[in-house]
Amino acid sequence: MIPPALARLSRAWFPTKKRPASGVENGHAKLIRAGFLRPSHAGIFHMLPLGRRVQSKLEELVARHMEHLLSASRVSLSAVSSQSLWDKSGRLENTASELFKFSDRKGVGYLLAPTHEEEITTLVAQTVKTSKDLPLRLFQITPKYRDEFRPRHGLLRGREFVMKDLYTFDSSIESALETYSDVRQVYSRIFEEMKLPVLAAKACSGNMGGNLSHEYHLPTPLGEDHVVSCDRCDYVANEEVAGSVLSDQAVSNTAFQVWRGITKDRTKLVNVWYPKQTKLLDGGELREYTDLDINIAEVKSVIPDLDAGVEDALPLWSAVTAADGMAVELVNIVDCRLPPSFSESLAGTQPTISSWPVQLRPRKETLLSISVQTTSHNNSGKPLNLIRIHTGDKCPSCTSGHLKAERAMELGHTFYLGTRYSEALGATMLVPNGERQNVPMQMGCYGIGISRIIGAVAELMVDERGLNWPVAIAPYSCVIVTGTGVDEQDAVEVYRQINQVGGVDAKYLDVVLDDRQKTLPWKLMDADLVGFPVIVTLGREWLSAKRLEVQCRRLGVKQAVEMAELPQVIAKLHADL
Repeated sequence: MIPPALARLSRAWFPTKKRPASGVENGHAKLIRAGFLRPSHAGIFHMLPLGRRVQSKLEELVARHMEHLLSASRVSLSAVSSQSLWDKSGRLENTASELFKFSDRKGVGYLLAPTHEEEITTLVAQTVKTSKDLPLRLFQITPKYRDEFRPRHGLLRGREFVMKDLYTFDSSIESALETYSDVRQVYSRIFEEMKLPVLAAKACSGNMGGNLSHEYHLPTPLGEDHVVSCDRCDYVANEEVAGSVLSDQAVSNTAFQVWRGITKDRTKLVNVWYPKQTKLLDGGELREYTDLDINIAEVKSVIPDLDAGVEDALPLWSAVTAADGMAVELVNIVDCRLPPSFSESLAGTQPTISSWPVQLRPRKETLLSISVQTTSHNNSGKPLNLIRIHTGDKCPSCTSGHLKAERAMELGHTFYLGTRYSEALGATMLVPNGERQNVPMQMGCYGIGISRIIGAVAELMVDERGLNWPVAIAPYSCVIVTGTGVDEQDAVEVYRQINQVGGVDAKYLDVVLDDRQKTLPWKLMDADLVGFPVIVTLGREWLSAKRLEVQCRRLGVKQAVEMAELPQVIAKLHADL
């Protein structure tokens, strides 16, 4: 009799497809073809058994770090949140376009929570009364919801997603910052355990609030963010907050271009003027720029309500200017490399620069009264650098380093919130000083995108044959594949032999026997598609010499192994994966 604990693929359901769709197949397409998930609606997916195994392992890994290293308690907050709480915190109006909102039969407004700051703060405010109850660390791993305007890239930008949230409450700023440092160290350990090359970058807090945050990015061409890092020091930052030493100058005062944007209320047309070509002062190298080189974050420092999602602003602007009685404004933003005379020329109704290559206004509204504003400085008074940081720019943190700029995908984010939510929602504590005052708690929130990591790993490690998983989160860390004529009891004995693997990496050991009634080539092709880290084959070598073939595609390993050596070989491969 086969022991009931033996894991068999014949008892699992994962509907793989052998034929790929036409064209280049990315990681998300392979997740679908390998039977990890299926699309349900736009930006929403059903997780099938293999995908659920990966998700469960990832959740367990993250939860273990939260509980054992941070002494955090696990909760599970409702997916339904109150609109009134979000209104009280000031976030309802700012994030309205991304919220799934609804009302109950009494007309009370609710929403599907994309995050839980309001709910957790209210919960803690009702239970914690004095500073003796702090510090408090609570985390959850739950589905979240965001009404993405344009869901894309599968699990990377969906409407339903799974996240780990950690919320911390401290009695002082010093304690909160110590907590922040502790969490950052744990985050580094989480990504190291999965062997993912994640960059921890300084970041903008945005709508979350607070003045200290870091993002955890996985470099990939599919990333929607840009991260810069120094080749000499530990400087790493999101492009939105990164700085560089300006080391180039415009080649010609008249060789310039314009990129046009528009505000969300469509009342301001934004002309971003920048040099067409610059010369690097270090080596004399020439750089040419296009609209893709515009630093949108710098533009937003002047125009916070810029609608960065609009690719062509002119049709929207034309519609507004055609309406009677509309108060509209044209804002010229000038890069610091262009001379002061350029800004002065823009300030007039008609430009005075000779051979002007583009119109100040995109259409001839000679009779239309339009307010024109021109600036070459941001709201802090600093000259505007409207060109994105490029690889090779000088580091602002050290004297000898140069920056590397690369696309990256955000997997996690840490925020020190301070009293942003505790003040608004009444989360106060009694401090035992002479006056016995109630003061707001110091808060932090820390997220990791569980489903996003699954999608990111699939994209990062995919190849033409299939998926590749870090052993820590693989659906099974090792699959045993048998060929025609192999006795099943031999495969069971191999299964038991592998399970003798010991050491620190044994916690990842998760063996499965592929006992499906398929040919050996079919099963090997399926194993590559699914992305099992290690494949042990009982084929011709086993029938002729009782030797096993061990394969690891990621490490380029394919070798014949004696049965007695198998546990050690598996252990070494796991350590490298």
